[in-house]
Amino acid sequence: MPLPGTGTGGGVGAVRRVVSLVPSLTEAVAATAPGLLVGVTDWCSHPADLAVPRIGGTKNPDPARITALAPDLVIANDEENRRPDLDALRAAGLPVWVTDIRTLDQAFRSLDRLLTVGCGLPRPAWLDAAEAAWAEVRPLPGPVRRAVVPIWRRPWMVLGHDTFAGDLLRRLGLNLPHAEDPARPERYPAVPLPELLAGRPDLVVLPDEPYRFTAEDGPEAFPGIPAALVSGRHLTWYGPSLAEAPAVLAEQLRQARPAGAG
Repeated sequence: MPLPGTGTGGGVGAVRRVVSLVPSLTEAVAATAPGLLVGVTDWCSHPADLAVPRIGGTKNPDPARITALAPDLVIANDEENRRPDLDALRAAGLPVWVTDIRTLDQAFRSLDRLLTVGCGLPRPAWLDAAEAAWAEVRPLPGPVRRAVVPIWRRPWMVLGHDTFAGDLLRRLGLNLPHAEDPARPERYPAVPLPELLAGRPDLVVLPDEPYRFTAEDGPEAFPGIPAALVSGRHLTWYGPSLAEAPAVLAEQLRQARPAGAG
């Protein structure tokens, strides 16, 4: 059985039935060998035509339903899934492969190992395309912008230290002050809105997940500050979307406008 992390510990033998507890990993397996998937979460939205049993959410999967599907491997993530749920699956005798991804480089290594060692598949072409796309990334032109990146409101929470999404945005040329603040070592610190505004950011980046920020819900809280509405799938998912993420995110950042601007 692979150890928690990026799958250290070798393969798990012949894998023909996979349950995925992570939407981005569901997409990664579906794009590589869709016939392997026998169960996914309620939040697994890509590919849109995926027709396999749903086993609950990422935070509340149904261990009995998963066990009944008799998977050869359950794939999970240290951040997305709760340890008690994974322990319950292991106690039921199921092999569980847990990824732990904090940077883009970790994502590439972890995806390769999960698919080739964990699932016994050939390395997919989409993973090569994703690595090539990010190898060509250069910071956006102009001065470095100090960016606040909320991922929730009520309370306001932002990208902090040691996050995958933060690594992607830094590669695109943004500076995330809350990722460098020694007074806030949390990965997703809760920061009151007046404090966010007092930091005088040059940009606010508003993804559409996990909180669904929109043009009408989010930018108005940061008057006069350019706001970029970005695709959460391209910012936070590690899978096939990484191949197009540099172009998608760069264009969305270029379109940043203050609330109410045309």
